[in-house]
Amino acid sequence: MPFDETFAAVVFDMDGTLILSEPAIIRAWTTWAIEHGVTADQLRGFHGVPTADVVRAVLGTDRAPAAIERINALELAETDGIVPVPGSAAALAALPAGRAAIATSCSEPLARARLAAGGVAAPDLVITVDDVERGKPAPDIFLLAAERLGVDPADCLVVEDAVHGLAAAAAAGMRTLAVTTTTPAEDLLADAVVPDLSAVRFEFTGDGVRVFPATEPA
Repeated sequence: MPFDETFAAVVFDMDGTLILSEPAIIRAWTTWAIEHGVTADQLRGFHGVPTADVVRAVLGTDRAPAAIERINALELAETDGIVPVPGSAAALAALPAGRAAIATSCSEPLARARLAAGGVAAPDLVITVDDVERGKPAPDIFLLAAERLGVDPADCLVVEDAVHGLAAAAAAGMRTLAVTTTTPAEDLLADAVVPDLSAVRFEFTGDGVRVFPATEPA
């Protein structure tokens, strides 16, 4: 694990990083795609990108408002089967208030619904796409998380599962830890890559947060 440094805070993505929600996401988007005449190929490559940006990309701006409203409703209704990523509860529990945040491309209502469905206790700070003008892969959401935590972006670690999310973190000047829950390791450009959060242990030392392999003695 190449993290010899101490981090001021850790910012977690949500879907695929803290919760496994892919089956619910697929169900919602499949229904939406059939209704709107969109193919699976058209939707490929958007993992981690905000919903509204995906809709505009595949349908154009004229059809977007109604289509965005529809996919938002479908996603809010699809929460069955959402479960925590292994190790996510322990990771969040290890970090005190002010040292952790969630930064997700979901809307605020959808983020809360999915976290509740997955039984994940969120940190005090949850930043959603509703809080920024530009979603991932732009760095805005991670920069805002660092600002609200009161820390330098360069002192933050981002935990992500998506290519676009890692690009956003890199653009924000943050170190990155990738999990392979949704994306093959070879596609993830990060400082370290692990299968899921059960492979690492977070520890708050008083000076900051350290990250160790889960098998390393405390």
